[in-house]
Amino acid sequence: MSLDADTLADRRRLKRRLFLWRAGAVIAVLVAVVVVLAEGGLSFNRTHIARVTIGGVIVDDRYQQDMLERIGEDDSVKAVILSIDSPGGTTTGAEALYESVRDLSEKKPVVAVLGTVAASGGYIAAISADHIVARGNTITGSIGVLFQWTQLEDLLDNIGVQMREVKSSPLKAEPSPFHKADPRSIKVTQELIDSSYDWFLRLVAERRKMDEATARRVGDGRIYTGWQAVENGLVDELGGEEAAIAWLAETHDVDEDLPVTDWVPAYPELGFAGFVGQALGEATVVAADGLTGKTQQTKRLTLDGLTSLWQPDR
Repeated sequence: MSLDADTLADRRRLKRRLFLWRAGAVIAVLVAVVVVLAEGGLSFNRTHIARVTIGGVIVDDRYQQDMLERIGEDDSVKAVILSIDSPGGTTTGAEALYESVRDLSEKKPVVAVLGTVAASGGYIAAISADHIVARGNTITGSIGVLFQWTQLEDLLDNIGVQMREVKSSPLKAEPSPFHKADPRSIKVTQELIDSSYDWFLRLVAERRKMDEATARRVGDGRIYTGWQAVENGLVDELGGEEAAIAWLAETHDVDEDLPVTDWVPAYPELGFAGFVGQALGEATVVAADGLTGKTQQTKRLTLDGLTSLWQPDR
């Protein structure tokens, strides 16, 4: 009799486990359907204003560009707030972001809200928007381009290491950290910087409606507070997200009572949860914080090429 009771108890436990597994499978299938449909361009979100955070070091980010494209195609998104807190990054990364936001602005009104820092490449992101709002103490500006390398020649001499090289032409791999740069390599590098800098200044002049002389005056590399940026025509008004929403309501008839929903790129690091969060039109704070920390750490290791980056001397 005892054996029969144990067998019955085991069967009940097995049935409960099977039920839980089946319920979990059904939930997983439903979530997968949501993700697939969302990736196909359908939206389950209610009408809202999309908030896109541009944080940390800016690089050429195809996941972010794909997200901006999806926002432009989503009928439930009535406007976009770019929340920028970045010292800049690679010049090509800022260029790609600028072009993506300009494409988006043809479909949705876009307003930039500057946080603690929106400098150099971060300011390129800002001028991609239709309107710029900043706090009085925001650090912005730093309009310019930078190319740096480390000079190791004296260090290597001190430890008895010599570098030898054979190359196809004198300017190949110049300037080099292993020997002092000659005037030709400095000249070529300066021409490279000037070409990119001229492009930056053209963007500032075009987007902020300045003549070339004014753009060069304000774009000499210095940083500005938000107050100074408004005085110099680099920012439209002081305030925060509330001011941005008020501008959207006044100029584009966007309902001020619409919820503001965070959109997060579907990075592989976020895995399945990241896709689900985007499909539902929201991202958990844990996912966003984890993503920000991970990508910033990775991006800092990949700043090759020209940079539009502001950082204080340490």
